[in-house]
Parts: sequence; C-alpha cells; structure tokens
Amino acid sequence: MVHCEGCGREFTLGGYDRHLKLTTNQACAELYEVIHGYLPMDDSSDDEEPGPVFGSDAEDVPMPFDPEHEPEHDDAEDPMPFAGDFFGDDYVEADFDWMGDQQDAAEIWDADDESSDEEEADDEEDQWEPEIPVHAELPPDVLANPRVLNNEGHHTVDDAFSPAQRRDMEEALHRPARTVPFPIGTAGKPLPNREVGVAGYKRFSRLFRRRNPWAPFQSRIDWAVARWAKLRGPGSNAFTELLKIEGVPEALGLSYRNSTELNKLIDEHIPGHPRFRRREIVVGGEAFEVYFRDVIECIRALYGDTEFARYLVFVPEQHYVDDQLTIRLYHDMHTGDWWWDTQEAIEKKCPHATIIPIILSSDKTQVTLFRNKTAYPLYMTIGNIPKHIRRMPSQRAWVLLAYLPASRMSHITNKAARRRVVANVYHACLRRILSPLKDAGLDGTEMSSADGVVRRTHPLVAALSMDYPEQTLSTGQKAGECPTCEVPADKLGDGSEFQWPIHNIERINKALDLADGPPTEFRRACSEAGIKPIYKPWWQGFPYCNIFLAITPDILHQLLQGLIMHIIAWVILAYGAAEIDARCRCMPPNHGARFFANGITTLSHLTGRERQDICRILLGLIIDLPLPNGASPDRLVLAVRAVLDFLYLAEYPAHTSKTLALMDDALRHFHTNKSIFIELGIRSNFNIPKLHWITKHWRSAIERVGTSDNYDTQYTERLHIDFTKDAYRATNHKDEFRQMTCWLERKEKVMQHERFIAWRLSGAPTLPHPHPALQPPPQTTTHLSMTKHPSVASVSFGDLVTEYGATHFRAAMARYIARIRHPEIQSRQQLEVEARNIFLPF
Repeated sequence: MVHCEGCGREFTLGGYDRHLKLTTNQACAELYEVIHGYLPMDDSSDDEEPGPVFGSDAEDVPMPFDPEHEPEHDDAEDPMPFAGDFFGDDYVEADFDWMGDQQDAAEIWDADDESSDEEEADDEEDQWEPEIPVHAELPPDVLANPRVLNNEGHHTVDDAFSPAQRRDMEEALHRPARTVPFPIGTAGKPLPNREVGVAGYKRFSRLFRRRNPWAPFQSRIDWAVARWAKLRGPGSNAFTELLKIEGVPEALGLSYRNSTELNKLIDEHIPGHPRFRRREIVVGGEAFEVYFRDVIECIRALYGDTEFARYLVFVPEQHYVDDQLTIRLYHDMHTGDWWWDTQEAIEKKCPHATIIPIILSSDKTQVTLFRNKTAYPLYMTIGNIPKHIRRMPSQRAWVLLAYLPASRMSHITNKAARRRVVANVYHACLRRILSPLKDAGLDGTEMSSADGVVRRTHPLVAALSMDYPEQTLSTGQKAGECPTCEVPADKLGDGSEFQWPIHNIERINKALDLADGPPTEFRRACSEAGIKPIYKPWWQGFPYCNIFLAITPDILHQLLQGLIMHIIAWVILAYGAAEIDARCRCMPPNHGARFFANGITTLSHLTGRERQDICRILLGLIIDLPLPNGASPDRLVLAVRAVLDFLYLAEYPAHTSKTLALMDDALRHFHTNKSIFIELGIRSNFNIPKLHWITKHWRSAIERVGTSDNYDTQYTERLHIDFTKDAYRATNHKDEFRQMTCWLERKEKVMQHERFIAWRLSGAPTLPHPHPALQPPPQTTTHLSMTKHPSVASVSFGDLVTEYGATHFRAAMARYIARIRHPEIQSRQQLEVEARNIFLPF
C-alpha cells in the first residue's frame, strides 16, 4: 500500500497514481506536480531543467509521456453544462440521480482494501515504468569499425518496382480470369458406355424405404435426443442414468433405453465413413499398434459425398489475367503446373483419366497436460475439393486416416539408434496404410461421384502439409538439411539467385533398391544418393510421385513459427527487452492492433494468431528507435520490413507471376540487409532450413500446386480439436485409441445423418448434371468493416486531427470527392489539381 501525504489515505500502487491524476484535493494535486515535475515541459521554456535522456545522443528524443497533454483538473473551473446527446436534450432532473454528488473517483475505486480483478488489470496497464537500462556494449570489432556504426559501405537495395507498377500488379488480381482448358478432351470425362448409377444420398434412401424422414429413429424428438447425446451431451453413463428416470423414455417416445442401445442403433443402421482397423506393425522385433482406415474407401467417401458434388474439379486449367495470356494466375490446386503436367503424362498411357490429388498432413499433438500424453494423427483430403471448402472444419473435407504410434522409444538409449527406429516405424506404418495407392494410382480405379457418374480415377500423392520435422522424416533427410534440394547445410543462408539441384528421385530409388542386400553397401549407396538408410520408405514405387517436390508452403510453421519467430527474437536482442516492452505498453488503444499490457518479450508458447498480432505492431515499435551506441538502424528496419512484406504477400489467396516477383523482391531486400544482425553480434550465420526453403522453393511450390492457403497447417491444427482432443476427453484414458476411434465413427455417422435428414426434408433435390467445373474468382475482394453502433454521433474536422490523429483528413476527403466527380482522371497530378479546387464548408 502507498500512503498519500496530501489526504492521508492509503492506496494500491495503481490506485495511488489514478488518485493523484483525478483528485480535486488541492494538496494531492500539488503533490502530483511535485512527483511528475522531473518530466520535460514546454519546449519553449529555457528555464526548465532538461528531463532524463537515454543514451549519449538522445537530447532530441521525445519522452513517451508528456504532462502537457494530460487533462487539467481545476477546482475553480465549473463543470460543463449538459447540452444533450445523440438521443436528444429532453431530459429531466431525475434522469441524473445516478450521478450523485461529485466526489473523488479514486475514493470510489479504492473504497475497499481488497483489489478486484478489474483493478488488477488496470494496475497492469498503468504501472510504474522502470528506468531504461543502459544497452550492452557492442562487440569490440564492431566498435572498432566506424563504418558499421555509421552504415557506411552498405548499400540498400533500390525497389525493383515503382509504386505505380506495384499498384498495377495488385489490381491484376481483381480482374476476371481468362481460362485455358486442358487440350485433351478425354481428360476427366466419364467412362463411355456406363450408365449413371445411384449414389450419394439417393443410395442412402434405399436403406430407409419408410416415409419417415427421421428413420431409423421413430420421430423428430427421438432423433434430436440421439443427436444431442452424441454431439453435445454428457458421457454414456450420465445419459444412461437420465434415461433410467421413470417415465422419461416413454414421455419422449424414445426407441432406446440406454447408451448401449443407442450405440447399437447407430452402428448397425446409419452409414458412415470406413471403419478403423487395428494392426500391429513389427519393426526390429518390436510390435507397434496402429489404427487406420482403408485409404481407397476414404477417398471414395470424399469423392462421392453429396455435399461436395457440385464443387468437384476433374481437370486442370491454366488461368491468366491478361488477354495476351502472358501473366499466369495461381489459386486452387488445379491451376498449378503439377496437375497439368501429370494429366498429360497419364493421358498418353490411359485416356479418360481423372486425377485425384491426395494431400496428407500429420503432426503430433498433446492431448493432456498431465503425463505428457500425445497422439499422432494422420489426416487426408483430396485436391478435387476447392480450398475454400477444405479450409472450413464444419464441411468435414478432411478425414482422419490413422493414429500413428507416438512412442518416444525412450528405452533405446543410443540416440542414433533411436532416430533410426523412429524413422523405420513411421515409414512402415505409412507403407502399410498407403500401399493400396500404388496400383490404384498406376492403373486407375472406377469411382462414382454423388450424381452417379462413373470415372476412372487415379489417386496420386501430390502434397504433404507438414512441419519441418515431419518433412525431413518423410523425405529421409537429416535435421538441418533441406527436404527438397541438395544444398549443403552450411549454405542454407545463401541469398543469391543460384539454385541447387532437386534431390534426384531416380538415383535415390536405385540406392533404396539395395535395402535387402549387404548393409554396408546399402548405407554407402544411400549416403552417396543423399538420403538416410531407411528400409523401404513409404513413397518408394508410388506412380507420378516425387516426394521431394511434394513439400508445400506453410504459413504457420515456416513463417509465423519459423522466420517471424526468429525476427522477433533478433529485434528484442538488438534493442533490449525493456525498451521493446515499454513501447508496447505506451501504445494507444487501437481497434486494429492488439494491446500487449506486459510487452511481448516474456510471452511463451505463442500461437500463430498471436505472432500475427505482433507483426502488426513490430515495425511501428522500432521505426524511430536508435540502436545502442549510435549504430544506424536503417538496415535492421529494412530487413524487418522486407520479412513483413513477404509474410503479407505469402498470405495472398491468389497470385500472379507479377505478385510472385514482388515476393522475390522482398526476399532480396532481406538478404541484402540481414548482415546487420551479424554485425550486432546477434547471429553468426543464417543457415536456417526454413529460411532457405522460403527463399529457394516457396515461389516454385506455388507455381506447382497453388497458393499457400491450400496447405496451411493452421487448418489441420484445428482438426486436432475435433479428431483427437475431444475424442480423448470422451474416453476413460485406458486403451484410449480403441475408444477414440469408436467415438469418432459414431460422431461422423450422426453428423452425416443430420445432413441426410436435411436433404430429405428439403424434398430430396436432384444434383445438377453434368457437373459445372468450379472456376472461383480469386478471393481478393476488399471488405470495409465499420462500427454498427458508434460511440460518437458526429465529430468535427478539428477533433479528427487533434483527438484521433487524422492529420490529412481534409486532403484525403478532397481527393476522394475529386475521384468520384471525375472518374476519368488517371494521373495523380491531375487528381491533386482537382482536389485543390474543392471547398469543404465545415
């Protein structure tokens, strides 16, 4: 507690500061002036002592707090009379009874010695700031070289594109796309001489011939209670106890009397996705348990789902944004080069082929905070479903394909042997799960979509949406190596335009064929080919599959949890944690930026969304902040800005060959200015695998399989909640995977049956036939968000400048009016001339 010498009362630290700011007590107000008198006052005063400064060259640096802008509280000043508000001025005296007598606001806040949670939050945001510590000295070699401190000898990169060129590149994304269809007419076509069959919901209808739309349940109440029990209700025992209450089943007209009967009804009478199997995979004489589904049947379920029928894409296309067909447009997977090139190769051997691109994603997740229990789910979807549907968990376009063994092999003490066993178990499990794709991908398999049209489909592994550890595990590369190309580990930080060759899949397959021969010869062949000696990787022998080119761009792990994480850490080391946190606390409230009351340096276990919030303010935190000992911050700011530019460009839902050039330009700026982190002693090199992949392979991956939002692991991370964590909570935590798979199967059946009932109640509409190919425009529409109920009815132009910081609002409004009046204006100079002639009479 803090004792106030003015009024003799005691306050908390935050309450004391508010008391001094808002008090009407003259003694307390004078005490406030004394305490805060050390702060710099009006610049025009020559008699004031200068306030404390930070560093030797900080005389002109303004303090983050200026008492000139604090509201003055004068006892002699009369309160402003009430003159009405947005709702009018017809108030009576009784309407103001709640105000009572004017009294010290701090007396109300601190009437109770016990601080509330709200007061603690206020204290957190308005706490005492420590004195900024003196920055640590720079390395001696840096101090000895004045060229580094003065930014001499370093030349920043000139922008490769002018603002007008950049604007034209961005505007091209909003133009209608010119579509070039695939030239071979038989691609993606139905098989000739095949009748349209019964599929989708119509096939389900044959299972329920009764007119009851709720079948196999007796009534709407019967179905609604069952749905609630499986999707929203308590556990099975609690539900059984509820139904044991005398008269409850009879009153509701239920066809089941306990959870067991309900489970039996769902298992036997409601169709759903393929069931899970339990198998033991033996590696090195040890058995590992794995639960998985038939991969072909899972593909058939997604391909034949009625909800996706009108959206499925069967043939590749090339999209352009200009009439000359020179500027390519990339968005969904079918606009990339991989589908086009693979379709050409298959059509030469097997006409009437329909490619089904398989997208796989796997990532370990922790299902409980205690005992460190983990699960290793493997998810799958197909590229025929557009990305805007795949991204929505409610559409259920992803299927849980398997639960892989999550054992850490802690009983193996030798680290090299443990890594070898982990890799062999992983590949043995995926080889067992995905082996049916070999023959199906090469020879094709007939599948019927929801409208009954039969096509010969070729399911091919096309993309892996995984974090770096899973990428190296799948491709057989060592940690610290690139999963795509043959770059040496000590060249990962190279920012030049030189491209290292992609891993040679043919040479690697020849080395892997020696797995059953002498171990020494096998290891030597694998080492020469550039792969770890893994016994029969799961992708070996898969048709039209180059696993090293299946790695896809990932916003979450490669950027937000990768390069952005490094940039934030380097900025904190460069400027100091105290300075960065102090600037975070001094931020004004803003609807578009998150306020970090305790700064950002102490945060841990950050999510991708939180790192995005930091990115919104990062450049503003350091834009005018000098480096310690007078070093020029220009190159550091340029490097940070380049990374942020690349992040926002990489998140585009559509790209042209021109906007991809903007990404390359941002990376060029970063690599030109990144040496500042070495000169400040923060980094010794930039051999970071994720930085290398972003620099060398990000653009080519977009050109190959579409934009990054097709494969962002933020969407599959969300699947952990539905498919793994909720399932684990529904078990008794003993033999949990068997219970998790049963729970998930029933949940999927109930959700699918819910859509089937909605289809029947809507009159069983017929799907359009033939399918219109999906050609969605790029999702680049700009949306304007405005407050529905503003806090202020009207604001004068003067207040916009002084209170809201809209310094150039008049000029901006004049330009806007001029553009509306004269839409024919093209040049900015003409627009400025017209704007000067506009008079605003307010």
